[in-house]
Amino acid sequence: MQWRVEVATRPGVADTRGRSLPGEIRDALGMAVESARVVKVYSVDGVDEAQIGTVLDKAVLHDPVLHAASRTPLAASLDWDWLLEVGFRPGVTDNEGRTAKSSVALVLGFTPEQAKGLAVYTATQYLFKGALSREQVEHIGKDLLANELIECIEVRSRQEGPITDPRASQVKGRSVDEVAVIPLSTMSDEQMLAFSRENTLALSLEEMRAIRAYYGRPEVRAARAKQGLPAEPTDAEVEALAQTWSEHCKHKIFQARIRYDNRENGQQYEIDSLFKTFIAGSTKAIRAAKGKDDLCLSVFKDNAGVFKFDENVSVCIKVETHNSPSALDPYGGALTGIVGVNRDPMGTGMGANLVCNTDVFCFASPFHEGELPPRLLHPRRVLQGVQKGVEHGGNKSGVPTVNGSIVFDERYLGKPLVYCGTLGTIPTTVNGKPGHDKQALLGDRIVMCGGRIGKDGIHGATFSSEELHEGSPATAVQIGDPITQRKMYDFLMRARDTGLYNAITDNGAGGLSSSVGEMAQDTGGARLDLARAPLKYDGLRPWEILLSEAQERMTLAVPADKIEAFLSLAAEMDVDATDLGEFTDTGYLHVTYGGKPVAFLEMDFLHDGVPQMELSAVWQRPAIGGQALPKPKQNHGELLLSMLGRLNVCSKEFAVRQYDHEVQGGSAVKPMVGALRDGPSDAGALRPVLGSERGLVISHGICPKFSDFDAYWMTANAVDEAVRNAVAVGADPDQMVGTDNFCWCDPVQSVKTPDGEYKLAQLVRANEALDHYCRAFGVPCISGKDSMKNDYYGGGKKISIPPTVLYSVVGIVPDVKRCVTSDLKRPGELIFLLGRTFDETGGSEIADQLGVVGSHVPQVDAVSALLRYRTIFQAMQTGLISAAHDLSDGGLAVALAEMCLGGRLGAHLDLGKVPSTPAGLDDLTLLYSESASRLLVTVKPDNRQAFEALFAGQDCALVGEVTQGNALTVGRDGKALFIADVEDMASAFKATLAL
Repeated sequence: MQWRVEVATRPGVADTRGRSLPGEIRDALGMAVESARVVKVYSVDGVDEAQIGTVLDKAVLHDPVLHAASRTPLAASLDWDWLLEVGFRPGVTDNEGRTAKSSVALVLGFTPEQAKGLAVYTATQYLFKGALSREQVEHIGKDLLANELIECIEVRSRQEGPITDPRASQVKGRSVDEVAVIPLSTMSDEQMLAFSRENTLALSLEEMRAIRAYYGRPEVRAARAKQGLPAEPTDAEVEALAQTWSEHCKHKIFQARIRYDNRENGQQYEIDSLFKTFIAGSTKAIRAAKGKDDLCLSVFKDNAGVFKFDENVSVCIKVETHNSPSALDPYGGALTGIVGVNRDPMGTGMGANLVCNTDVFCFASPFHEGELPPRLLHPRRVLQGVQKGVEHGGNKSGVPTVNGSIVFDERYLGKPLVYCGTLGTIPTTVNGKPGHDKQALLGDRIVMCGGRIGKDGIHGATFSSEELHEGSPATAVQIGDPITQRKMYDFLMRARDTGLYNAITDNGAGGLSSSVGEMAQDTGGARLDLARAPLKYDGLRPWEILLSEAQERMTLAVPADKIEAFLSLAAEMDVDATDLGEFTDTGYLHVTYGGKPVAFLEMDFLHDGVPQMELSAVWQRPAIGGQALPKPKQNHGELLLSMLGRLNVCSKEFAVRQYDHEVQGGSAVKPMVGALRDGPSDAGALRPVLGSERGLVISHGICPKFSDFDAYWMTANAVDEAVRNAVAVGADPDQMVGTDNFCWCDPVQSVKTPDGEYKLAQLVRANEALDHYCRAFGVPCISGKDSMKNDYYGGGKKISIPPTVLYSVVGIVPDVKRCVTSDLKRPGELIFLLGRTFDETGGSEIADQLGVVGSHVPQVDAVSALLRYRTIFQAMQTGLISAAHDLSDGGLAVALAEMCLGGRLGAHLDLGKVPSTPAGLDDLTLLYSESASRLLVTVKPDNRQAFEALFAGQDCALVGEVTQGNALTVGRDGKALFIADVEDMASAFKATLAL
């Protein structure tokens, strides 16, 4: 029987959420609500009347000091005009309900078998007082308090009375062993494409034809008949092929054969795989050039790339995107992004200890005005939901967030970009074998551990392989549970150290289909029984069990003679672990549901049967740029304050403060630095091994604004910025590795994408730049990811993101005590500008501020930059530099202002001493050009001679000094330009996003 329990704050106890709601509704929707109350609703299924009475008596679902709990509607005794109740749709993960279920089972003394019949679902009830219409209340629900993709709402007026019935069962059951047969042989091309589209398979016509041809082969039909399977494919087989062949998993565009026509220089050539040619190719060349100094241990073959940190520890890094789910449900999508990327190091080699997270987000303006296209959420909701999701995922997992940034561009309205990265450490040796190696062996048991399987996350991989549209499925969104994952993680580390398994991987995109299918390549096959799989609820069909991406799950290869010990340790640590089958050498992925055949797929066809795409790319440089900066209407001092408040410049402290960067005790350079810890750091630094001062620096570069000019220079600047940021805090430029993340609008020519050849040419040029600058800086890519369908279609509108490359760098710092921060330290120190300023304002913050495109886009001279970075590292190692800050968004003026406000000290800057080409650039360009590879550093007067000797022959100019007091004064050749107050700069810097 199902019971409804309502919980609300007692009289006299502040309902803080209710108090804040009228203000939120006014600010977000412009509607007046007099007051609001919040009631939490629990629907408890699987207990009798006496047991629900015990639940209330024991205060399982509430705090009796603060809350009142009742089996009758609390709204009946409260004053309200409208009631709005929000609850999850069937099949969507309800983490609070899962936690409540565990508590109820514990208090009632249920055995594991009894607990299987128990379920708790949660909802939130909002009681509004005010002159509102039903349409207005529904508007509040749909556009502020609920996400209709994963939640449903119910509205009632006072006259209709409160809700009295328990919530309906969350899942409508279907025959759990139902296996459908797909009659591909009788389908026309149009029918196959319609089938792919209607079932979110993201398969092209050529791919559907390849599948049909495979099932038409006589030997395939004969083999299937022996296993009791029909000649036509089953639903599970088609779904498994779609997942394995998806753009998300197979990276088909990066593996395509591309005919590239550069009409700017007349060159034409063919590229057989962007990945192999430019990314893997550059890494191979860099490793060969480094020889014995090569740090790389495992690249492009595991869940994360691995490199050598010291004699006892290896480090791995992976950065993922979770764009599409975050567009539909920002909280759930981002939470899944961070706990999902945590599992990548967990499943790398023999398993990694999690060290830190890094997060980069791209949004439209949170102050966006105007009507939103169908199914899109307001950017402010997206920003707040993503921030909350990553905060909950990271903080509750006990993993510090040490680095990140937020980028704004209105073209991210259609799809936000949510990059989540994790670093982990692996013992160099695990049970006598290299810790970064793993291999499933013939006869090993297939064991799934962690969370249970539900409908959430079905079609996640294929959904993320196509554009977002009005019909995108809610079931593609997963909602992670960091507590369940943390328990699993602790268990896995013990199992690793006691040698209880041979291999491990994440149940990520495609669930068991992906994890078992990939691991089975080690032995040449697998047999999997889905009837053994633990489910969140009844009613899942076999293909759903196989494909679900429900979170917190890992798959392991456990030797048969260790399976009992493995399962025993899992039970001891309260982690679900289930033996689902074994790894074989049959050459097939063989899936059953008990005795019923579900799938029988050749391993070769599953992994290598996808046809290679053949694409065309045409580069013709767009006719933009070349505009001189107009004279600003503001004076220089007012302009600087405006620049500090721009979305892409201003402080992101509102988000940084939500993340725990101190947990585990290893952080050395924090995200915010300075006298009041409100100045921006260039990178994060930490000690991954406590007790040792050897450290890691984590940085990144991202500058999509330059892609409108040329994606080549956009990528070059991203690589340079990442390296420069790492160097700015003390990393050794000769001990770095990188991770590339490409997020692109659809680059395949079609009716929907008539400029696909140009967008693909942008992708080619970005890859060329990655190759060139990774080689030039000697930084190999060891891992990466691409997301190629970041477009939105709806309401007659198409919104495409700007081509975006995030380049992340991990560098080694020999001693974290030598790290340097960006804040000015003491009056009298000298300010040096390293690097040369050019007339490069194309795509810059100042150009946008003044309403023009700007002049040339910044270009990168890697030869001079690398020499500069090596010299900076040498100077830091000898203690010659007291502060350092890179020049990027906003150029020289913004960088110096940030150093001043960080240290709460003044400075004097003489623009006449800034090295520039051509000589004599105007004041505005010198202040705000975003030329690459430049840094500001401060040096004690006593160290000036040694510092200048070190930089002899390089662009190194003494441009000012740190001053006592709170004034930044800027002049040129003895003529004052402006004076800015440090506290005014700090206020401007922090005000914009004080959300």
